[in-house]
Amino acid sequence: MRYVKWDCFGSSIYYSYEKGERKMIVHNEEVQAVNCEPGVTRKILSYSEELMMTEVSFEKGARGNEHKHPHRQITYVAKGEFEFNMDGEVHVVRQGDSILIPGDMLHGVHALEEGILVDIFTPMRKDFL
Repeated sequence: MRYVKWDCFGSSIYYSYEKGERKMIVHNEEVQAVNCEPGVTRKILSYSEELMMTEVSFEKGARGNEHKHPHRQITYVAKGEFEFNMDGEVHVVRQGDSILIPGDMLHGVHALEEGILVDIFTPMRKDFL
């Protein structure tokens, strides 16, 4: 297997080539977090034109303000407890839970405790780059 390293947005990204398939490896500790909202930071992890994964960290009480976008989104609760407001309905989710958010659905989140969400979007969120 052959690995190629290149720098992208302050992170080292490694591609491995096996049987003509490209796989991307991003080492989390090398990714710089950006501030999104008070008490909220985001890391862009692996992505392609069709798919993007991000890690979003929240301080207790922080909010991801209500918004919508055309991308389909799946969120995995990696740590903590959150209130998700999805089209006016509030749902409490905890570590290990997941949420499917259709494109153009109004949604927001409130961290009930310190936590981490892993968001996956299709297609990729070009506005994050």
